[in-house]
Amino acid sequence: MPPTTPLNSSAAHDGSAVGRRAVLGAAATAAVLGATTGHASAAPSPGAQRRRNLPGGGDLGPNVIVFDPSTPGIQAKLDEIFRAQESAQFGTGRYALFFKPGTYHGLNAQLGFYTSIAGLGLTPDDTTIDGDVTVDAGWFNGNATQNFWRSAENLALVPVNGTNRWAVSQAAPFRRMHVRGGLNLAPDGYGWASGGYIADSRIDGQVGPYSQQQWYTRDSAVGGWVNAVWNMVFSGVEGAPAQSFPDPPYTTLATTPVSREKPFLYLDGGAYRVFLPEKRTGARGVSWGSGTPRGTSLPLERFYVARPGDSAATMNQALAQGLHLLLTPGIYHVDQPIRVDRPGTVVLGLGYATLIPDGGATAMKVADVSGVRLAGFLIDAGPVNSPTLVEVGPQGASADHAADPVTVQDVFIRVGGAGAGKATTGMVVNSRHTIIDHTWIWRADHGEGVGWETNRCDYGLVVNGDDVLATGLFVEHFNKYDVQWHGQRGRTVFFQNEKAYDAPNQAAIQNGAVRGYAAYKVADSVTEHEGWGLGSYCYYNVDPGIVQDHGFAAPVTPGVRFHGLLVVSLGGNGQYAHVINDTGAPTSGTSTVPSTVVSYP
Repeated sequence: MPPTTPLNSSAAHDGSAVGRRAVLGAAATAAVLGATTGHASAAPSPGAQRRRNLPGGGDLGPNVIVFDPSTPGIQAKLDEIFRAQESAQFGTGRYALFFKPGTYHGLNAQLGFYTSIAGLGLTPDDTTIDGDVTVDAGWFNGNATQNFWRSAENLALVPVNGTNRWAVSQAAPFRRMHVRGGLNLAPDGYGWASGGYIADSRIDGQVGPYSQQQWYTRDSAVGGWVNAVWNMVFSGVEGAPAQSFPDPPYTTLATTPVSREKPFLYLDGGAYRVFLPEKRTGARGVSWGSGTPRGTSLPLERFYVARPGDSAATMNQALAQGLHLLLTPGIYHVDQPIRVDRPGTVVLGLGYATLIPDGGATAMKVADVSGVRLAGFLIDAGPVNSPTLVEVGPQGASADHAADPVTVQDVFIRVGGAGAGKATTGMVVNSRHTIIDHTWIWRADHGEGVGWETNRCDYGLVVNGDDVLATGLFVEHFNKYDVQWHGQRGRTVFFQNEKAYDAPNQAAIQNGAVRGYAAYKVADSVTEHEGWGLGSYCYYNVDPGIVQDHGFAAPVTPGVRFHGLLVVSLGGNGQYAHVINDTGAPTSGTSTVPSTVVSYP
């Protein structure tokens, strides 16, 4: 997360003790889903998986909280959770706040870490908050560059003062929202901010990013856009500013090549279901704008509803029986991969449910099958090195999934920060036609368990499959290549990167004859690849004299094309000699000014 003057680890606010604080009292203030009884050590049959206390199923645990317009004390409950989560950056608390269809007056839902808020209607306009859903940065002295891991989905907002504040950085999606007013993406006083992601949303008024250094907006509609700092990217956005990179730095695509919105929980009468939006090609504007959204849905009885403490074996047994998987909020230790082997399987997390692999396991492996949807969870590397944390398709996967792709949405990966963790690679994508729609793959630069070897992870994302599309790709701080792309016909719309802060010296990142590992490396064997709106930043705070030969590396061939590239040296801590290959001016001294390339080759 690139601050204007980046912060080192000593400036981090952990707050883990706050994150452990119990906040589940005052049951009268909210309808809390879930019994307090334990759960079986082996997966029940689909029939036994029908839930005990919700129409349509759903023992969703104590940290899934559902409100309706008649619930007393809603604001008090929201405030209580926010107090616990506001500064709990590496804490253990996890919360999903759901609002049944209807109108809620006079609320200000402030969101802290690991808190998701969502409506339970089929469209955002089914659930209206006559008030605000707010993220600000008072906990960090007005600096929003560490406002991670929170989300808002499927709600309509009528902001009290006409503009809603959503001052976030990475891993904080704003999806399927209707703001009947404006949206301010910067903290109060316009302090630093480094986001961010909007999808399938309608903002009736103006969006003001102000201090946001970069932002990606997909398949949405906006009433206007105020400014840009380094890298603002739009695809399929009605009302987006015209293409003008680098001055101002707007990269604008009229449509998104392929998209499929994230699955979501909703109420159908009294029953809970999961809606699965259909794939769109050449998408523009919101998916829900003209009535009922297009797609299919599943009853909750078709899901194994996992609770923290469930083992990987339990979840795998349920998946093998043909159930989908719903991860309720909390932390799950897995000693073997969760195996997604059946076509069309949905794995949906609520409230930033977090998987931690033990003993060097890979947290999740997906077979070479069509239609799998992974969405809404966090994977934290464990202390024993994992070869990979997520594997989409086995090595050598070759099946054609164009008609029904695998989607990976709001699946976030973290190596270190909450404690020592190690992996060789964060995510490997071997399956063809996979859509990676918003991910932050992060080797921690602050928190606990942080150091060049302490939380070592050489590669963030490795793409081996052909025809893979990434929309909203955030990958930061890996020891070698942040992104390596070997597959043919890959496409990326928006990329944000920082190189590892903590490289001890030039020799530590020497890559043969090349100084440094590119942030985004397209393999020499690739003949077709395209990217739009890609940025890499360096802040070598251990050895500011390090020189990085380039931010991007790719074969020089007509089929490999880039649009809107930039590199930035933050405060002169390290330098880039070029932007891509040997093209682009070097970054200049201590000036935090981008060096840009409009198109390549």
